[in-house]
Amino acid sequence: MNERPAGLEIDTQCVNTIRTLSMDAIQKANSGHPGAPMGLAAAAYVLWTRFLKHNPQNPDWHDRDRFVLSGGHASMLLYSLLYLTGYGLTLDDIKNFRQWGSKTPGHPEFGHTTGVETTTGPLGQGFTNAVGMAMAERHLAGLFNQPNNQPNSQAGHDIVNHNTFMMCGDGDMMEGITSEAASLAGHLGLSKLICLYDDNRISIEGSTDIAFTEDVTLRFQAYNWQVITVEDGNNLDEISHAIDAAIKETDKPSLIKLRTHIAFGSPNKQDTADAHGAPLGEEEIKLTKACLGCLPDEQFCVPEGVLDHFHNSTQKGAEAEEKWNSLLDAYKKQFPELAEQWTSMMNGSYNDQWEAALPDFSDSKGPIATRSASGTVLNAAAGKIPSLIGGSADLAPSNKTFLNGSSEFQKDSYSGRNIRFGVREHAMGGILNGMCLHKGLRPFGGTFLVFADYMRPSIRLAALMNQPIIYVFTHDSVAVGEDGPTHQPVEHLTSLRMIPDLTVIRPADATETAAAWRHAIKSTDTPTALILSRQKLPVIDRSQYPSSNLLENGAYVLLDSDGTPDVILMASGSEVSISLEAAEKLVKKDVAVRVVSMPSWELFDKMPQDYKDKILPPGVKARVAVEAGLPLGWEKYTGDGGTIIGISTFGASAPGATVLKNFGFTVDNIVETALKILGGRE
Repeated sequence: MNERPAGLEIDTQCVNTIRTLSMDAIQKANSGHPGAPMGLAAAAYVLWTRFLKHNPQNPDWHDRDRFVLSGGHASMLLYSLLYLTGYGLTLDDIKNFRQWGSKTPGHPEFGHTTGVETTTGPLGQGFTNAVGMAMAERHLAGLFNQPNNQPNSQAGHDIVNHNTFMMCGDGDMMEGITSEAASLAGHLGLSKLICLYDDNRISIEGSTDIAFTEDVTLRFQAYNWQVITVEDGNNLDEISHAIDAAIKETDKPSLIKLRTHIAFGSPNKQDTADAHGAPLGEEEIKLTKACLGCLPDEQFCVPEGVLDHFHNSTQKGAEAEEKWNSLLDAYKKQFPELAEQWTSMMNGSYNDQWEAALPDFSDSKGPIATRSASGTVLNAAAGKIPSLIGGSADLAPSNKTFLNGSSEFQKDSYSGRNIRFGVREHAMGGILNGMCLHKGLRPFGGTFLVFADYMRPSIRLAALMNQPIIYVFTHDSVAVGEDGPTHQPVEHLTSLRMIPDLTVIRPADATETAAAWRHAIKSTDTPTALILSRQKLPVIDRSQYPSSNLLENGAYVLLDSDGTPDVILMASGSEVSISLEAAEKLVKKDVAVRVVSMPSWELFDKMPQDYKDKILPPGVKARVAVEAGLPLGWEKYTGDGGTIIGISTFGASAPGATVLKNFGFTVDNIVETALKILGGRE
């Protein structure tokens, strides 16, 4: 431990330690963003030592305050705080910033570094995750908090009562996802959501004046946020008063606008873009340390008393957790059924009743759109799983995502499970991530498949963070029809399949849809995208086929010949039923046919090789894949001897059946294609 330079108060020492650790780590890595950590150090210090309710000894304590660093490029700010407050990072971890296998990667990663609440980097995502966390807190509070009915007692049983703090910068403010999320947060009156905005007016290309001159204060006031301005981002008392005022606000979220200086203390790079995304340089660091009153030649200096001061500040969090544990014990005695539900939801566990409640569509009298079947299954499951919560981007009637047995999640009515996201797909994706990360909830969100592109960054992050979010994407092909190519997905299914650790399922009928939901709910570490039809599809009568529904395997034989098949027809979704019809015609032409339903490539690819070979025998080269979307990717299943019936252009405006016919998705075309690869057999 180094001596403290004379003449500096402990508060100043602590703030400067955050700055110098950030400067030194970035310089050693020769990569990173020193400016924001240096400018935000004072605000971060005040928040973490005076207000943030947290306990490094139990980082997952349920009623802790959440802290999100939306500008993930400022990761050294967060790593410095985690090290100084005792979250398990060592000084060597700080020195190993951005190196292979380190606990301090370039941008914070959830699950990789203890104390990191979400993976941030793409700007605006963290802001939106924080909105989701604040929504989760309000919903759980609405479900579980109870008044204390004991005589002579004034305190309530508020077992859910924490704030969500987030730090963001000008880049976050420019991203559209932030606007969407802030608008919804203001509408919902999320008063326990507090944003500290780093108003340093510098971005990578220079002054924000070149592209960003709006009045952020007026903008957020229009969103129904309380806006508090701190003119000096280094004034600890002013910052403290602002945070205190934000915490006391009970009607709307708060934005604390901090006028800061990027790379504060650097004599040559303060308030310049040079400090945004590159190390300051060894000589500039020495000059900066001298200006800050630190020891210029000391690297990774932690003056005596600094660690003790940070560790002492966390004692309040440990005491708060101890008090909360006592409150929870009393709650369990007075509200045992609610306490049991609380425990199961926070643990992510459900009893088996939900599976028994799933509908059986085998006796259906007619065709059912898989989007409609999905709505039926979702409502059945939600009746037994109280943690299921979600909604749609203004498309609930089309997506069938409304929970009939629940009210709406609205301001002052947060216990409802139907979320009205509005026409905000981008924000919906990020909010779902935040709700899931909070713990206690299983969020779902719906829109048309073609609009999954708006959500792609959030879906990618959900997969990266292994969050089991459920996406309900309906209107899955050119069968959308009259709305035309702007609303007809072509490349979207393939695009989603390209995201690692995302399970994509396109069920063939209502029966597979129920199985798809069963898989999605059981998934604990991967998000699931359900790809569902607008048009009605026949419910396949599986009683006449040798295999039961094996969706969990990703692909299975639905219809088979007595011996080795001459040709294999494989399909997903709405193309499975027409492949079965084509098989019947081929059989009449003395062709031995196998029909494989392949609802999920990801699940099939995880199966053992012997199962894959059993479904797609290597010796059978004649294969036809049928899917109303981009053919890319199917070649790994059809092989050199097979062919793909797909779509490589945009769609067209016409009735859905007409569009499908003109693109070749007919029984006759499948038959002709199969006969062609068999050498023209009649």
